[in-house]
Amino acid sequence: MDRKPAFTEHRIQREQGSIYARDYDGTGPTFVLMHGFPDNLHIYDDLIPYLTAAGRRVVAFDFLGFGASDKTAASYSFAQQLGDLSAVIQALGLGQVVPVAHDSSGAAAINFAVEHPYKVASLCILNSAYDNSPLNVWPEMIVLFADPALKALALAVAQSPAQFGWLLDWQGAKFAELLPPEQKLHFAQFMPPLIADNFVRQPGSGAAFVQMSAQFHEELKRNSTRLHLVEALDLPVKVIWGEFDPYLGMAMGRERAAHFRNASFHPVPAGHWLQSDMPARVAELMLS
Repeated sequence: MDRKPAFTEHRIQREQGSIYARDYDGTGPTFVLMHGFPDNLHIYDDLIPYLTAAGRRVVAFDFLGFGASDKTAASYSFAQQLGDLSAVIQALGLGQVVPVAHDSSGAAAINFAVEHPYKVASLCILNSAYDNSPLNVWPEMIVLFADPALKALALAVAQSPAQFGWLLDWQGAKFAELLPPEQKLHFAQFMPPLIADNFVRQPGSGAAFVQMSAQFHEELKRNSTRLHLVEALDLPVKVIWGEFDPYLGMAMGRERAAHFRNASFHPVPAGHWLQSDMPARVAELMLS
């Protein structure tokens, strides 16, 4: 298996800037991989070789404001991310796709399926958020930046490289607490540098992260009103969930699967970034 499969780079233009995408050749339906915040498309680097080795076409992209996509002074929103997904699918002529959601991109993936069910062959949902629920537990960093009452504190932290760096390190350690030793080692080598690079490299992803976090609860509330549309979707859905996620727990994953008419639930002994912790197993489930 080629650990670094070849890809074609694309720049997909939107009014707010250009989206960076990587296109791995293969047959469809195409897996379209989406990241959450505050990370980027590299969270799938370990997974992609397994998908391409099976002959599947894969597209991974950075939402505007993150990774190698443009970081303008414009506003960022969940509606914009849904538009980014639509733009990538249209520009690359992908036909029917399999949107793959992780973390905050659950909104884009699920809402795209609701609005364009004929363009979706199936859905794949990794540990991700979508709606309001008593089962929801969010990372402390998201809680801080999503709470309007703490806006002044959050902005002060965001504007201090030392304070923000400490918070990133602390939050990363919390995510790793429940991982087995071998996964914890890989996490330490891979994930903190990936996330830190989003903010250290300039222009950084700070503006997008702050704005998206501030809209988080409103997006959950809005999506809760759409659950009847989610429940009406008649397409296959795989909910693949890392068991060792200290925030988006197994109960949340089972509830997510229960919202769909035709969903299967697959627990994986991995953490929040299960596609990096156990890429072979996640790929096996995606391809089955």
